[in-house]
Formats: sequence, C-alpha cells, structure tokens
Amino acid sequence: MPQEPTLTPPAPEGDDYLERRALRRGSAGWVLLTGLGVAYVVSGDYSGWNFGLAEGGFGGLAIAMVLMGAMYACMVFALAELSSILPTAGGGYGFARRALGPWGGFLTGTAILIEYVLAPAAIVIFIGDYVESLGLFGLESGWPMYLVCFAIFLGIHLWGVGEALRFSFVVTGIAVAALIVFALAALPDFSVGSLDDIPVDSGAAGSSSWLPFGLLGIWAAFPFGMWFFLGVEGVPLAAEETKEPARTLPKAIRWSMGILVVLAVVTFFAAAGARGSAAIQEAGNPLVEALQPGGKATTLSRIVNYAGLAGLVASFFSLIYAGSRQLFALSRAGYLPRFLSLTSRRKAPYLGLLVPGTIGFVLAALSGDGARMLNIAVFGATISYALMSLSHIVLRRREPELPRPYRTPGGVLTSSVALVLACAALVATFLVEVTAAVIALVVYAVAVAYFGLYSRKRLVAKAPEEEFAALAAAEAELARE
Repeated sequence: MPQEPTLTPPAPEGDDYLERRALRRGSAGWVLLTGLGVAYVVSGDYSGWNFGLAEGGFGGLAIAMVLMGAMYACMVFALAELSSILPTAGGGYGFARRALGPWGGFLTGTAILIEYVLAPAAIVIFIGDYVESLGLFGLESGWPMYLVCFAIFLGIHLWGVGEALRFSFVVTGIAVAALIVFALAALPDFSVGSLDDIPVDSGAAGSSSWLPFGLLGIWAAFPFGMWFFLGVEGVPLAAEETKEPARTLPKAIRWSMGILVVLAVVTFFAAAGARGSAAIQEAGNPLVEALQPGGKATTLSRIVNYAGLAGLVASFFSLIYAGSRQLFALSRAGYLPRFLSLTSRRKAPYLGLLVPGTIGFVLAALSGDGARMLNIAVFGATISYALMSLSHIVLRRREPELPRPYRTPGGVLTSSVALVLACAALVATFLVEVTAAVIALVVYAVAVAYFGLYSRKRLVAKAPEEEFAALAAAEAELARE
C-alpha cells in the first residue's frame, strides 16, 4: 500500500471550513435524478453515434453498441453499490479514494473532470451550429453564441440545484418525446436492406456487407457506441443533494440506464433503416437526414431538428452540473485549490461552476473543434471507468463486511466485465484519433505532477472522502491488533 499523504485539519481556513462548503441537501428525489442521468446522455442520440458507421459499418457499430452498453450496464450496477456505501459529492473519485488510496482517487477524479469540462465545451459548439442551421433570429455560431449559452445556464445553476434539475428534467423530457416521435415517423420507411448498404472494403480482414470494414472496424466503433451512454455515470455526483441517497441513487442509476438502452436501440435501428447507413454515416444531424429522403425539409423533420437542440441543451446543462460537483469535491478535500469549493448562500459551488465554465468557453471559442474535444472527453471517461470498476473489485475483496444497502448483481464478475471493456475502449480511442488521446495524456500528466509535487501534502482531513478513508484505516489497524 502506498504511504498516506499528509492530512491537514480545516484550521487554515477556520473552524467553519465545511459549513462554507455545504451543498443544499434533499433537493432531488429519484425521479429528478433519473432525468439527470438521461439528460447527461440524450444529445448523443441525436448526433455523433452515426460516425461509427464510417468506422465499422452497421454490423460493426451494432456490436460496438452492444459491448459498450454491456460495459455501462455492468459499471452502473457497480456504481449503484458504491454510491450506497459512500454517498458523497465526489462520486467516482470518492469510491476510488476509499479503494485505491489518494493516488487512485486523484487519478479517477481528474479523468472524470477532463470528461466533464471538455464535453460541455464541445456541445456548446454543436448548439451554435444547430441554432445557425435552424435560422433562429438570424444568429450565427461563434464565440458570442457560446458566451450567451454559458452565461444563461451557469446562471440557472447558480440560482439553485433544485431549480437547475427541474429545468433539466423538462428539457430532457422534450428531447426524449421527440425521439419516440422520430422512431414512429421513420417506421413506415424502415427496410432491412438499408442497414448494410455501405460498400465493402474487400481488403479488410473479416469484411462483409454487415462488417464492411472488417473485424477491426468493430473496435474502432467503440467510442461511438459509447455516445449512446456517455455521462450516465455522473448520477452519483448528486449524492449530497439527494433525499435518502443510499436508496435513491441506485434506483435512479438503474432507471437511467434502462431508459437509455431503449432509446439507443430504437434510435439506431430507426435512423439506419429508414434512410440507409451510407446516407447518414457522415451527417451532422442523422435523425433529420433520415426523415428527409429527398433532402426537402418537412414539418416532422423540423420538429425533430428543434428537439435535437433541446437534447443538446439538456446534455450541456447537466454536464456543467456534473463538472462543478466533481471540481467541488476534489477542491473540498484539498486535491485542488480549496477556494474552488466555496458555496454561495443558495448552497451552489459558484467557483466550481464559473471556473470550468470559463475554461469551457475559452476552449470552444479558440478551437471550434467540437469533435476533437469530445474525443478527449471520451479518453478521460474510459480511464475513469476502468478505475471505478477496479474500485468495486478491490472493496469487495478487501472489505467484504462493509454495509452495502444495495449489492451489485453478479458481484465482482460484473465489475470485472466493465473493467475489461473499459480498457478495450481506452485503446480504441487511439484508433479514432491519436492527437486527441495524446492531448488528454498531456493534460493528465500535468495534473499528476501538480498532485505529486504539491496538493498530495495538503489534503483536508475532515473532507467526507478523507474521513471515510481514515475510518477504514483505523478499523483495519484494530483488526490487526
């Protein structure tokens, strides 16, 4: 076991350290949290996943979706158990801190933070593109649009978590309803023959009409299969603002995943079968493309187009929430500068919202490359998935008697499946875009250097995650005596 870092009491900032870093408890029940879990992901149903058709064809993306769906299902069952044990705002970082020590906690939390800072920056670019394509008020995509989006939605979050989650729930409901309408509208044009209409690369090993780019295409499609589920793991980040978290979080996580599986299957088959895989594989708006065989807009395609904007807003809004809570938890425990975890009178971590929001805005304004930023976010996500799954395995092995209000079906076998698939997905990110993976590695290395050289010696003993770890260490010591 690595040596524990130096823990410091909250004295440097006064005895009210934790009081000045308190969130509003009891703001959300399982229904709002289920909506939050779906909101994280729903924009991925409207666009992004279809680029996987260009990597693996219909069959390759279908297999990738099944495997990535299995990874997420196994992982969320493991997270459901972990969140019932450690219901803190740290989410995955808190689980890894307990199981893998301070280094494991920091590595996991940083990977999650990369995902939740980069993803909103990417999505705000897509929002700008949607607004411009819809011709709303003559607005154009660009930094003024990004600034307005961040300002409005950060403002709602600063208003209060209850108001923020209710807003997210309504917008998510609109996006989900439109997906159902889309599927029903596409059904009359559905054809099995349209699914595998991408030309076959005869030089690829194992290629066929269903796998036009061969067996390797399945692996290359992994990151796009993830887009149907990417972000659902953020539900536990709401733990400290939840009613009865030990019971509510597992229920919300399971319901979120169930809804997302249904939406993924329906959307994937309806879009590819109605218009053909070849026609939508490079479309920026595949659902609208599927409803416009002749390229002419219809009333229904316009409705779906507007709903796509609602889906992007829902994911953008909820990912801002997730990023702020992860930053809040890491800061409160001293892994990041402590002032970032201060909360306002309305119990909102205002700097935890404003700092990543500012970073996201700058990245969006300077790069304008949403696809690359999403690939970087996926890289961070896969690292966190592997470490969170490993945390479940370690805690099951090392602390079998730990009270578990909810237990993962299949136990260690379930989280082991998630671990193996997460490692495979991590490698697959290099197959899609090496540059994005390298950028993520550089950011990760800088963060690790900061922790190793500075913050590792300045952790706060009374932060919830550190208290949990200290109690576990004390109990282990007593057991050895």
